[in-house]
Amino acid sequence: MSAVREQLPEGRYGRSEDERADRRLKVVGAVLGVGLVAMVGWFGYDYIAGQKVSAEMIKFDVSAEDQVKVHLEVRKDEDAKGYCTLRALAEDGAEVGRKDVRFDQPVDRIDQVVTVRVTQKATSSELMGCTSE
Repeated sequence: MSAVREQLPEGRYGRSEDERADRRLKVVGAVLGVGLVAMVGWFGYDYIAGQKVSAEMIKFDVSAEDQVKVHLEVRKDEDAKGYCTLRALAEDGAEVGRKDVRFDQPVDRIDQVVTVRVTQKATSSELMGCTSE
């Protein structure tokens, strides 16, 4: 009994077009993948390295009719100067108060309670963001 061959003899006819296309797609995919990872890493580093002042609103108190007290924690480089913007919101979402708080102290962490004056009763407060100078 003889065995029946189902494939072409190895090496006789060269590579098939499918194998060449598969390899080309793998190379292009790998290059694009490495490029995408490098780009995301670069943008992430640039975003983090560019921030000299960052803050977090710990809590807020809206018990008074004409003001909101906001507990703010700011982290920054010791030599950095900047400000953070806070705003108070009414029940319908309208802005009823806004305040820019400057931070020029030569320390790297500031924990402070800030009072934001409002035009009507506020129900919440929001940290809009921080900017370094």
